[in-house]
Amino acid sequence: MIKLTVNASRKYDVVMERGALGKAGEYIGKANGRKICIITDDNVDKLYGQSEHALWGSLTSAGFDVYKYVFPSGEDHKNMSTVTGMLEFLAEHSFTRSDLLLALGGGITGDITGFTAATYLRGIEFIQVPTSFLAVVDSSVGGKTGVNLSSGKNLAGAFWQPSLVLFDPDVLDTLSDELKLDGMAEAIKAGIIADPQILTMIGSSAGELLDDNDLLTEIAAKAVKVKRTIVEEDERESGKRALLNLGHTAAHAIEKCSDYGISHGHAVAMGMAMISAAAAAEGLCEKAFHEEIVSILKQAGFALTCPYNTKELTRAALHDKKRRGDSITLVIPEAAGSCRLKKIPVGELEAFFEKGLI
Repeated sequence: MIKLTVNASRKYDVVMERGALGKAGEYIGKANGRKICIITDDNVDKLYGQSEHALWGSLTSAGFDVYKYVFPSGEDHKNMSTVTGMLEFLAEHSFTRSDLLLALGGGITGDITGFTAATYLRGIEFIQVPTSFLAVVDSSVGGKTGVNLSSGKNLAGAFWQPSLVLFDPDVLDTLSDELKLDGMAEAIKAGIIADPQILTMIGSSAGELLDDNDLLTEIAAKAVKVKRTIVEEDERESGKRALLNLGHTAAHAIEKCSDYGISHGHAVAMGMAMISAAAAAEGLCEKAFHEEIVSILKQAGFALTCPYNTKELTRAALHDKKRRGDSITLVIPEAAGSCRLKKIPVGELEAFFEKGLI
């Protein structure tokens, strides 16, 4: 069992333990008359959300009155319409500020559940129970919530920390290698930003890495430690937390251009390769470090060739939430464990992307 504590505006634990789904009620605590609503998508619901499954039984054993809201899976449903449906459901069933939401699923579920929790009655508690490697490595921790608008990804959202993050490594058995790679990209990002040991672990075991749940959990814990340190220093992204956006300006543009056919983690991998190539071309990082980043991404199994041209990427990126007026802030990788922020005029973004296409 791995237990990490995040000291943000709300203090909470991140627990990683085999069989944790069946102990959820124990970790959350006695219900004391409270309701809890499991929010999940139609794919995850079949795996873990049914009343006969361990999670539900654990919650009822703790005394919770359990409700469930199921929405259609996919990025297309990470929108205000889904959130409105959740809000109406909670109001219809008379949820109060003393009740809880439980996000059961990947990053999409966690993001929209967190946003719903932040806005229902101006804020109620929620629990993150990630079932994807991407969610446990990154999105379940740190309190960023959000939904997509037609103009771009996560353009509506709120900072709202969970009360608990509970991860059961056994859920990794249901994931394809492609889904595991989504989380691996964010783990590699954490290694580049602050912990080169993550890169060493991934590089030395790339061949069997995706089949080793214990090793994946160790890597996830190291990535969470990186994020925890940054979030505790800068919870609302007024400075250092922006480092966690390494590769994301290009990645969100790639996702948007693909109509979200390219998943987040694979887009982040492309984005990190692009940003390091452009940084090397401009003398902002050593060429050898760019080559190291590309090498570890390829070892992990990522395809890195971006299928879109610079005009398409720039048009999509200019709607990115990291834009501030006529400038946009990029994260520049300088060396393993060291990155810095660089603000550039939006008019220079296309040329920067051009230097990064590989």
